[in-house]
Amino acid sequence: MTSVLLSYLVTCIAIELTPGPNMAYLAVLSAERGRTAGLFAVAGVALGLALLGALASFGVGEAIAGQPWLYETLRWAGIAYLVYLAYDAWADAQRPVEILDPSQLGWRSFRRGLVNNLLNPKAALFYITVAPSFVVAGQAALPQTVLLGALFVAVATAIHAGVVLLAGSLRPLLTQAASRRFLGATFAVLLLVVAVWVGFSTARQ
Repeated sequence: MTSVLLSYLVTCIAIELTPGPNMAYLAVLSAERGRTAGLFAVAGVALGLALLGALASFGVGEAIAGQPWLYETLRWAGIAYLVYLAYDAWADAQRPVEILDPSQLGWRSFRRGLVNNLLNPKAALFYITVAPSFVVAGQAALPQTVLLGALFVAVATAIHAGVVLLAGSLRPLLTQAASRRFLGATFAVLLLVVAVWVGFSTARQ
């Protein structure tokens, strides 16, 4: 079991280091709003991951995978959401930074992080297609899926927090109008690339 968990952790790290909607959103948010807002968003993302993991532990992922029409509906909804996030990143960079009350900013960042992750096809498909392959046959499945889900949340949260701290340190360089437009366009393109990658990598033959 130890070797399986080590392989799983390596897989989690590799997947989370692959650019995706969470990483892009957290980097842009932290660069524009600072580390506090970014960490609130990290908490929202972590809750979203935990909820998806809980659903997967109780068989929802297998049920979705077993229904081609439902799987395809969720897959294309996730791809469409990535395209929307790309447009949102570009459009938001064209506007001046909106001044928000700190308490409002914290809740707004947390909520956006939660919603982003619940609609994130990369996270959902991880629980449906990747995590089950690490469940050891002959042992109780539920404790294993709960443990695998918790480890994934821990790895993802650590990496996301690192992204926030790094992007937050670059904030003075990225809050100028020209820098914001460049950053917004860059992440918009990145999200479109991720959407295309998700589309091809999750398509069933």
